[in-house]
Amino acid sequence: MVYFPKKITDIDQKVIILGESAQYDLCGACANQIERKRNPQGGWIYPTVTPDGERVNLLKILLSNDCIHNCYYCGNREGRKGDRVRFSPEELVRIFLNMKDRGLVKGLFLSSAVDRNPFQTMDDMIKVTELLRWKYHFRGYIHLKIFPESTDDYIETAIRLATRVSINIEAPGSDYLKSIAPQKNFNRIWNRFLYLKKLSQKGIRPRAGFTTQLVIGGGEEKDLDIMRTVSTLYHDFSMTRAYYSAFHPIIETPLAEKQPESTWREHRLYQADYLFRKYHFSLDELIFNQNGNLPLEIDPKTLWALNHPEVFPLEINTASYQELLRIPGIGPISAKRIIQFRQKAPFRDLSSLQNLGIRAQATAPYILLSGKQFRIPQQLSLFSEYIAG
Repeated sequence: MVYFPKKITDIDQKVIILGESAQYDLCGACANQIERKRNPQGGWIYPTVTPDGERVNLLKILLSNDCIHNCYYCGNREGRKGDRVRFSPEELVRIFLNMKDRGLVKGLFLSSAVDRNPFQTMDDMIKVTELLRWKYHFRGYIHLKIFPESTDDYIETAIRLATRVSINIEAPGSDYLKSIAPQKNFNRIWNRFLYLKKLSQKGIRPRAGFTTQLVIGGGEEKDLDIMRTVSTLYHDFSMTRAYYSAFHPIIETPLAEKQPESTWREHRLYQADYLFRKYHFSLDELIFNQNGNLPLEIDPKTLWALNHPEVFPLEINTASYQELLRIPGIGPISAKRIIQFRQKAPFRDLSSLQNLGIRAQATAPYILLSGKQFRIPQQLSLFSEYIAG
């Protein structure tokens, strides 16, 4: 029997359904599902940080959940049972402005399933943004998803209107993508990144950059393949952020019986990604196991340190900023605090580090304090198989 989904016309029901449907498209702090909260009309409000450092709440919602694609992992895939819902651009604008005027949100993350055809849907998403910018003079944060099928003029218009844009790559290569989304074309997606780069070279770029997202564990992709692809996007295309979404099965999809992916794997990928963006690590400095994945038992920065005993211990009172970043337990903020503090007085014991908010137990095996090393018993036996030599 062919299933004909019910068409929803009630606005409040639309908000609830399309807000729920948007939860798997990640953006900024939206990757932290714990922080999201329901708004009084239903759907979800997510916190994020603007390019100016302001923490704001976003209305995160789809324009439509009625998709023409058959992605095996997706709850909005064509033919799956469920209520098919879409907003008109005018409806969505009214909903957002109402929530903004009530102080519930300050920005918008707008995505969509590919409804009817990608050009019509992209046109409607652009229209939402045009109405907000031009008719209602909204100057706040807008994150706009771009479909890979979008033409050059749609992409350029989206960049000029939105604060940030995203093009989701979903998988790190053509074969991997075909195994989870057979109707999507990896080369077409990559060509859209190339066009973003071309526009950027002409000075046409979104103020807060562009992002992408990968589904983790839906196929047989390796972490090495993921990090190689992401590293290229960072270094050759000046991408702003990558987001990683651990696969979880959804009923009435081809992958409904597949085991969910470990959220620890997602966490390790975010840690490795952070090493690229904030610690200036290169791809060849990441250490993968024999299966091409990041070990789950230990974070990638500590694993690198254990495999480079020739670098440590480092003297806290003289190490450069870049050297401090290589020490487990020390990040960009704490490294700056260390440099500021030692200008007044040298570090002599672990308590002075702890007073700066630094995890002394993680840091102690890798540092000297005024020439002295402090040893804290640690359970390193779990990691011995990963130590070189």
